[in-house]
Amino acid sequence: MSLTTQELEILSTKAIDAKATAYCPYSKFRVGACILTTSGEFISGANVENAAYPVGTCAERVAVGTAVVSGHKDFKALAVATDITPPASPCGMCRQFIREFTSPSFPVYMYDGEGKYKIMTMAELLPDSFGPDHLHKNE
Repeated sequence: MSLTTQELEILSTKAIDAKATAYCPYSKFRVGACILTTSGEFISGANVENAAYPVGTCAERVAVGTAVVSGHKDFKALAVATDITPPASPCGMCRQFIREFTSPSFPVYMYDGEGKYKIMTMAELLPDSFGPDHLHKNE
């Protein structure tokens, strides 16, 4: 699915703005994310750290999880924004989490601190991925 210019602008703005809501007192590494549902809703998230580091939650999982518990399971695109250049991609755990609800052709827009972006598909980010479709092949 391709995005309209307006959808891309809103998606990027919301992901970049979400960085301001990040709770990252330990790493100081702000991450914002926004997922666009196929019904046209934009749902944002930010990273939330914890003193016990592995317990923190990445922005991508916050956005996708919030969308899912709000009743959405069909998505058009995801944007992730950081303050660094080049832009950071989702971590391995997030890649698998995103893949649960998307196809290999799903686009992920990654924004750097200057607002420039790189786009990759889930197939590029998580080659030979394992998804829900693999569990239903024998039915």
